[in-house]
Amino acid sequence: MIKSILEAISDGGMVADGAMGSLLYERGVYAVRSFDEVNLNQPELVYKIHRDYLLSGAQMLETNTYGSNRIRLSRHGLAEKTIEINEAAARNLKRAVEDNAYAVGAIGPTGLPPGDIRQSEDAVYKVFAEQAKALIDGGCDALSIETFSQPAELRLAVTAARSVTDKPIIAMIQPRDDMTIADGSNPAQLASEMRAWGADVVGANCNSPDVIYEVATAMLESKLPIVAMPNAGRPEHIEDRLIYLATPENFGVFAKRFFKAGIKLVGGCCGTNPNHIRRLAAASRMVTPVRRATVQKVEFTERLPEIPIEKRSHFGSLLGQQFAVSVEVNPASGLSTDKQSKAAKSLLKAGADVINIADGPRATARMSNLSFALKLKNELQNEVLLHVCCRDRNLLGLQASILGAHVLGLRNVILITGDPPKVGDYPDATAVYDLDSIGLIEMCKGFNRGLDPAGKFLGEQTSFVIATGAEPAALDFERELFRLEQKVDAGANLIMTQPVYDQGHFDRFLERTAHLHVPVFIGILPLASYRNAEFIHNHIPGMNIPDDIRERMRKAGKGDAARKEGVAIATEALMSYRDRVAGTYIMPPLGRYEMAEEIIEALGADRTLGKAASA
Repeated sequence: MIKSILEAISDGGMVADGAMGSLLYERGVYAVRSFDEVNLNQPELVYKIHRDYLLSGAQMLETNTYGSNRIRLSRHGLAEKTIEINEAAARNLKRAVEDNAYAVGAIGPTGLPPGDIRQSEDAVYKVFAEQAKALIDGGCDALSIETFSQPAELRLAVTAARSVTDKPIIAMIQPRDDMTIADGSNPAQLASEMRAWGADVVGANCNSPDVIYEVATAMLESKLPIVAMPNAGRPEHIEDRLIYLATPENFGVFAKRFFKAGIKLVGGCCGTNPNHIRRLAAASRMVTPVRRATVQKVEFTERLPEIPIEKRSHFGSLLGQQFAVSVEVNPASGLSTDKQSKAAKSLLKAGADVINIADGPRATARMSNLSFALKLKNELQNEVLLHVCCRDRNLLGLQASILGAHVLGLRNVILITGDPPKVGDYPDATAVYDLDSIGLIEMCKGFNRGLDPAGKFLGEQTSFVIATGAEPAALDFERELFRLEQKVDAGANLIMTQPVYDQGHFDRFLERTAHLHVPVFIGILPLASYRNAEFIHNHIPGMNIPDDIRERMRKAGKGDAARKEGVAIATEALMSYRDRVAGTYIMPPLGRYEMAEEIIEALGADRTLGKAASA
């Protein structure tokens, strides 16, 4: 591996493997046997499981040594084979991953009760040191000390491991359902203690995804890289077995939440298998996609100066000059576009400046938005704003689509990473993500200068107005801000935000992005009902609806009264920032375009830009 494991974890979006014991059981190893001894007498079985995880997308894999300390092994009469088992496990893993992933030695607790640990601290310390040294000697890149519920034992394990190696140490606690651990310690406070003991990465494992999420996000206060390895949901007893019933799809949804919250490393614990890790890897690519080496920043001597933005399109001429309104109208899932065309015409008459068209929103199957955009442009004789996402096309397909759009006269694009297939109707569809939104913006800006991604001079240039998206309420706001700065540096001309409901979040966003000097369009999504508000708040990442707003929708009831209240809330949000932004991006809910028209009407005919927005 080129990067050190700590560098890779710090970059974020890193995927670990899943459970080992449950797979050994499923593949014929009886539960009464020592799973650790399998490293010696069935190494190919362990090797195959490692390979399955590697091929599922794991970038960090752990040895089959959770119970390989001398105390646990003694229960199977294997104490004298402690070093042999750990070194063999490390070799099995190194052979499986080769140079394609990081090999980490797993260390679990002794299983002794707290009283016994206190009475024999020196002996327990030596047991952990012995196992740690054997794993390092076997070739591990780091150590993972995991599933500890007693801080006293965790301290012994971490300090003992640190005494025998300077390689990175990952330390994980096992929280209870009440978000504490066995002695009542607060995980967030314990994270700082774990750092003092010698841990480089801290986190939590071995509970349901919701519990691990709450504990791991609380530990972000430590400023250390955080790891989360939840079980496959909550277990249920079925006959004589403990079964984890959460589907890989559900696990993938939680994985996205972990990554977006700022958790750097995510893997699986009890009940997870390669299918769960495959979903986890897909979530990682969606949230923190890899920018492949095929598109590089290179200085070229032959290029064309970019066309001034006001000459690229009519929409471009509005930016920074007057308050502009963009409204989203998407094709239906069928063949007819009559309803959408009629709605777009009505919205333009009401005062919208541009119609924008999403690219397979929520990963649902619809007609090509490029085809629909061209149809609207020709029917209405008005510009459109075309969404282009990275999910469905590889690098070559993205180039072809964008260049084709320009030839067809489409000049305004918003470039986004795109929702993963797992959130839509076809969760098994392949997600490509050759590029993320940053790489796609770089490519489009290159076209505006007459260069293709390989640096070849095209002889002519495109004239795109390039918009990008942002989440003012992102859980990991610093990461969101960092990526937004990268997008602007890559060539974004306009920022269009996710819907805004919490004014505190948007005030912070405007304050922290002022230095970018790029026009901002505030996202507005009027709420259709209380149920709609609850769904957005609880299930859509980056969307936070304050309690008072949700209460207003609850009191409004249903039907027209609820829609009117939703329009009122949206209008209030828009008017409160009318003089601080360059425009608005309105998203009518559930095809209720009349709600967008009411908001535009409330905005009024005066489109003079506020001083703060034009500065």
